[in-house]
Amino acid sequence: MKLKLHWKIIIGMVLGLIYGIVAAMNGWGHFTAFWVAPFGTIFINLLKLIAIPLVLGSLVTGVASLSDLRKLSRIGGKTIAIYISTTAIAVTIGLVVVNFTKPGKSVPEDMRTKLQETYQQDVAASETSASQVKERGPLQPLVDMIPDNFFGSAASNRNMLQVVFFAIFLGIAIVQLPSENTKVFLGFFEGLNDTIIKMVDNIMLMAPYGVFALIADTINVIAKDNLGQVIELLSALGFYCLVVMFGLMIQTLVTYPSLLKIFSKMSVIDFFKGIAPAQLLAFSTSSSGATLPVTMERCEQNLGVSEEVSSFVLPLGATINMDGTALYQAVAAVFISQALGMSLGIGDQLTIILTAVLASIGTAAVPGAGIIMLVIILEAINVPSAGIALILGVDRILDMMRTVTNITGDSSVAVSVAATEGQLGEVNLDND
Repeated sequence: MKLKLHWKIIIGMVLGLIYGIVAAMNGWGHFTAFWVAPFGTIFINLLKLIAIPLVLGSLVTGVASLSDLRKLSRIGGKTIAIYISTTAIAVTIGLVVVNFTKPGKSVPEDMRTKLQETYQQDVAASETSASQVKERGPLQPLVDMIPDNFFGSAASNRNMLQVVFFAIFLGIAIVQLPSENTKVFLGFFEGLNDTIIKMVDNIMLMAPYGVFALIADTINVIAKDNLGQVIELLSALGFYCLVVMFGLMIQTLVTYPSLLKIFSKMSVIDFFKGIAPAQLLAFSTSSSGATLPVTMERCEQNLGVSEEVSSFVLPLGATINMDGTALYQAVAAVFISQALGMSLGIGDQLTIILTAVLASIGTAAVPGAGIIMLVIILEAINVPSAGIALILGVDRILDMMRTVTNITGDSSVAVSVAATEGQLGEVNLDND
């Protein structure tokens, strides 16, 4: 019996976890870093390699296939409205959970001091990046979205929003021209899109091995040949982690299924079965952008979302829809204020909602980018940004989990938009 892809990935994750623990207990950190971790890096690099071509090809063909600008504005309006709504809900859930449980009150004074000393350098780097962001004008995000050199933008996955803008702009121009004038040009992007999808299939053959290496390396980086450090860190910040995970579970298991019930007739069980491989990959890579090729493939082949909808909604979602990140930022901001003995009023909480929603739109779909935005949120509510030292040690673990929420949200919105447009086909769970 041939194992389905998600089972292979689960096996890779479990074996990576076991190996990571054994490696930490036996001091194999050097071996893991030089002989195991590179395979995880190669796997992520392969996914990143095709991210820009995939977004370009899928968005250009997706926009061009909409045939008229009214249809584009209708689908685009629905997509952005739902994305902003789910992000606002995610931040609100985070605030309710963290205010009710008060995890910041449980951090001992000695552990608080130790964490701040341990991550002092990382804090300084994040503060520098955040100060650069804060110095920009209110319209700078709009300026940053429009590139002055497309090839320069395409040279880095961190400029994905600029690539998205160019692809949509190019697709709109194609729609406005007679079809006989753009047939060959559009055919190139259609061929590019089909080719990249086939490359995704080939890359996913390596997924179980890549996931094994990524999980093993994550434990190695956290433990540093001392498993006791992991246990000590998790015992001190375990409550905070549980609060974040609880909030993410509510968003993933309540908000998104509710969205599916409102806009479609798809079974929630079928939905989660269909996107399981993408969720597992998101967990291991901590990157919505790197997971995007698989997310698109699963939504189209397993969930029946039309290519027209998925090629527009999902690349946009991987760029601007960061529900898990926004929820985490809300919990982290209040947790840090609680740990430092500071109280936040209603005005501060509303500021967190507004700032987190806006910050999630500009957060890069790469590991760790949420930390920089968290510093901006802390500054907005007058909480010392040095407090992020309290959470940096477990950020990698939570980054993996919130990425799962991010791509689940993207997929649920894709299904919802497709259903409202009459472009949702039959669920097919045998496409592994």
